[in-house]
Amino acid sequence: MTSVILVAAFGLLGAFVPVPFVALGPGPTYNTLGEEAGTPVIRIDGQRTFPTAGNLNMTTVSVTDHLSMLGALGLWVSGRYALAPREVYYPPEKSEQQIEQENTQAFNDSQTSAETAALHHLGYPTKVLAGQVVTGSPADAVLEPGDQLIAVNGEPITDPPALQAAVGRNKPGDPIQLTYRHGTDPERTVPVVLGSNADGRPQGFLGVGAVGRPDVPFEIEISLADVGGPSAGLMFSLAIVDKLTPGELNGGRFIAGTGEIDETGKVGPIGGIPFKMTMAQEAGATTFLVPAGNCAEAKSQAPDGLQLARVGTLDEATHALDVIREGGVPPSC
Repeated sequence: MTSVILVAAFGLLGAFVPVPFVALGPGPTYNTLGEEAGTPVIRIDGQRTFPTAGNLNMTTVSVTDHLSMLGALGLWVSGRYALAPREVYYPPEKSEQQIEQENTQAFNDSQTSAETAALHHLGYPTKVLAGQVVTGSPADAVLEPGDQLIAVNGEPITDPPALQAAVGRNKPGDPIQLTYRHGTDPERTVPVVLGSNADGRPQGFLGVGAVGRPDVPFEIEISLADVGGPSAGLMFSLAIVDKLTPGELNGGRFIAGTGEIDETGKVGPIGGIPFKMTMAQEAGATTFLVPAGNCAEAKSQAPDGLQLARVGTLDEATHALDVIREGGVPPSC
């Protein structure tokens, strides 16, 4: 009788007592060329677009929280999920609302970077804006976030690296001529004396973070609810390129992928790629675009029959799709 009571007690503990883990598994996948709930995932207003076909699917990872011991064990035994410490995804010093807001912000930032990278790839002009302005820095006396940065010593600022390079050719204490525009005001050129970098680098310090933004007379809107994080950037960029160019970038095939992208088109590694590849293949994808930094992991865990294409930049991703469309084999992991 006592043993029966103990077994029942342990069973209840396993069913209801939470464990400090979350379960990671395959999440939903979305066609960035299509619609969700009747709304285009990507809509471009004010500019001619071209028909698309097939799929360019972004992929996600599901995170299952509030697990019991038996629930966690069941998911792990299924072979489709992995367990991870809950504190990695839900740091105890942050509320769940704060974490959700951060994930939403990362997703929104990835959309902006995806738009900028795609339009830069297509040759559209980019304007460079002041992002964060360091308090007390030389820039703080002149610039406000959102001001357009036009030139340094007469050298045009065409992208954020151009600003870094132009400032970096000067030493602390050197005066520079900074040309900028605030809102719709006429552009101004003012002298600014550069400061010193806190890390001791010999280059001069201006104290402003530059961000690139498309300088175009049309709007791009990305609509996808209940998705967070930055890893959809690459697939958003490819969909924008596809919509703004004649022909079908993917050749009408079902292509999936993942990867964070910055404003210059560099593709960064992400987490959870085994789960993303699994769901992509189950949804019908024949090729998966893999960030170069994830290649070793992807190669060792790719589902049988799923072609991998290694991409380090947006240019490499579009080239891979060109090769696939023409019946070739793209660079692989």
